[in-house]
Amino acid sequence: MSTLHDLSQALPRIVRDAAREGRLTGPTAGMARGYVQANLVILPASDAHDFAEFCLSNDRPCPLLEQTAPGNPHPARSAANADLRSDLPRYRVFDQGQARTGELTDISALWREDFVAFLLGCSFTFEAALEAAGLPVRHLQENRNVPMFRTSVACQPAGRFSGPLVVSMRPYRPDQIEQVVAVTARYPTMHGAPVHIGDPRVLGINDLSRPDFGDAVTIHEDEIPVFWACGVTPQLALAAAAPEIAITHSPGCMFVTDWKEEMFCTA
Repeated sequence: MSTLHDLSQALPRIVRDAAREGRLTGPTAGMARGYVQANLVILPASDAHDFAEFCLSNDRPCPLLEQTAPGNPHPARSAANADLRSDLPRYRVFDQGQARTGELTDISALWREDFVAFLLGCSFTFEAALEAAGLPVRHLQENRNVPMFRTSVACQPAGRFSGPLVVSMRPYRPDQIEQVVAVTARYPTMHGAPVHIGDPRVLGINDLSRPDFGDAVTIHEDEIPVFWACGVTPQLALAAAAPEIAITHSPGCMFVTDWKEEMFCTA
């Protein structure tokens, strides 16, 4: 399997090729530095309108970047030569809202002519800017997947889709917080500024050492947790809506686009 060190400076197509060939099967954080990463949701066309409305109503966790035409696995805007059936490291499949046991590295055999794919903004995109500002990202330092947590905060329902907000967490010292907020706020379509800073119990999170998705990271005594809206949120909405079938990225295993991060920076 290709490592973070191998792919941190790689072009996006190299990362996608590694996933397509089965050499990359893990998280993509820190890979193809300078390029946008995206969350993936695939649904039958009959559910596409309601899901698009859910994204528009909850644009912090679900910032919609691209929606494909039914049956087309090639995202023409973000990476025209890519194939969403094979170019992510791992996929989750949901049947009637229930996640199948095990994850796939290729979904070509499941692809249908009525499938519509949605690409949503991802907070991995602003991590290079954080590091460039001298604000280290702990899960990158520890070579782990970002920790993600289910919260008690409800999203705005749309059609059959509803569910709780999911957040990602990165720890920082109090003296760093103002700069952390300023840097990430410049990327509003990549979840933007934090949704909460400090006591995780406000979000209904009781134990930071046990994330619902991803890996726990070290939090030093002089640090506090900082939380961002997370693109895993739709996966809980899919579980509640229970469509016939749905396919998503595995948390942390993103689609690497050809878009430059600077295209989505407002500063």
